[in-house]
Amino acid sequence: MSESSARNASGAAARPRRSLFALYAVLAVCAAPVLAAALVYFLEWRPGSAGTNYGDLVEPQRPVPPAEQLQLTDLDGTPFDLRSLNGKWVMVAAHGGDCGDECAKKLYIMRQTHASTGKNVGRIERVWLILDDEPVPTMVIRAYEGTHMVRARAEQVGRFLALPSGVDATPAALGQHIWLIDPRNNLMLRFPENPDPLRLREDIGKLLHASRIG
Repeated sequence: MSESSARNASGAAARPRRSLFALYAVLAVCAAPVLAAALVYFLEWRPGSAGTNYGDLVEPQRPVPPAEQLQLTDLDGTPFDLRSLNGKWVMVAAHGGDCGDECAKKLYIMRQTHASTGKNVGRIERVWLILDDEPVPTMVIRAYEGTHMVRARAEQVGRFLALPSGVDATPAALGQHIWLIDPRNNLMLRFPENPDPLRLREDIGKLLHASRIG
């Protein structure tokens, strides 16, 4: 074989390697965002991992009950199915209809957290489960417009919402927390009593940043 033929053969053999390298480089660039999101979720933000999140992971997973097991009605008496909010992150509070200071504080935190998400505001819904038949003050309805205000049976809500181990699901105990339902209709997080608004907001911000759903 001549020297020219040898060079051509050598070049032909090298070209596939260069082509494969380019292919791998393209694949790596395409995969980078997916890998980055996975790292954010599993390393920086994984619910239940020590020191990274404020809310407590609800375990075992609790799907939102069907309407016949969690019977809800709007203030005008229209049936409301909590599962209809599928595809959204849902913040939930539970209190009596008179909505004292603790109730107003929870509704305020949820409203301000929702408003603070900026372009993600459409990914979040707010729900107030009203655990009795007390009339809701007009000023509360106006102040927290945009919140789904629905009457519920306290015993049904108690079976759904996860309280800390050993705590009975009384209306008073249910009123201590804010919960988060994920876009697949699973109860996901329970925030501590007297929640810190900034830390709660950070948790939800991390979820919105890392999630490709909702």
